[in-house]
Amino acid sequence: MIRTPLTAALSRVAAVLVAAAAASSVVQASPTAGDMEQRVLACTGCHGAEGRAAADGYYPRIAGKPAGYLYNQLLNFRDGRRQYPLMTGLLQTLSDDYLREMAGHFAALELPYPPPARSTQKAATLARGEALVRRGDATRDIPACESCHGSALTGVAPAIPGLLGLPRDYLAAQLAGWKSGIRQAHAPDCMAQIAQRMSADDIQAVAHWLSSQAVAQGGKPAAHLDKALPIRCGGVQEGAR
Repeated sequence: MIRTPLTAALSRVAAVLVAAAAASSVVQASPTAGDMEQRVLACTGCHGAEGRAAADGYYPRIAGKPAGYLYNQLLNFRDGRRQYPLMTGLLQTLSDDYLREMAGHFAALELPYPPPARSTQKAATLARGEALVRRGDATRDIPACESCHGSALTGVAPAIPGLLGLPRDYLAAQLAGWKSGIRQAHAPDCMAQIAQRMSADDIQAVAHWLSSQAVAQGGKPAAHLDKALPIRCGGVQEGAR
């Protein structure tokens, strides 16, 4: 079957319905009831088996992400800083401790990453994306992505996510969301500040380059920052060791 925007949308709706059907097992369970695999069925209904990511490129991988980052995102959805009704509905009754337990479960999963999709973009676009990721753009006060997310781009424990192994459309959508204000994080919202300095072409270039790179180090985040963050970020431990 040819995959059109309509069929892609219908597939997402189907995933939402599957997740909603499983949601009661998460919402009604206490933090000590049942095993975790059963209690996170609502998550894997959209994010793929074991949180490996959905095949349609819309729902990102959550397996192996730093626990602090996952916990912050669960809080953001529950408390309204990120806007997605399904996530908000699933999480609105859950306690901080429950969300922290869910985050820890997915963070502990060590699963292989598939090979990256080959980009069909022009070499100039990919070169621009790599330049922004590796060096940033000092003329517009845009720090390099790697200055926060680590030189391997696999994130930094406990709260900075990796940027590799994510679909191009998801990466572009999140940067655009920060740029427009649809996505927000704990103040000071460093990603919103950075994305607002980026053009639409910058966002596409970064998304295309990142999504075409193989995941290094098995995707494991670095243990700590090598140097202080170039910009203050809410919810992220500052400084370096």
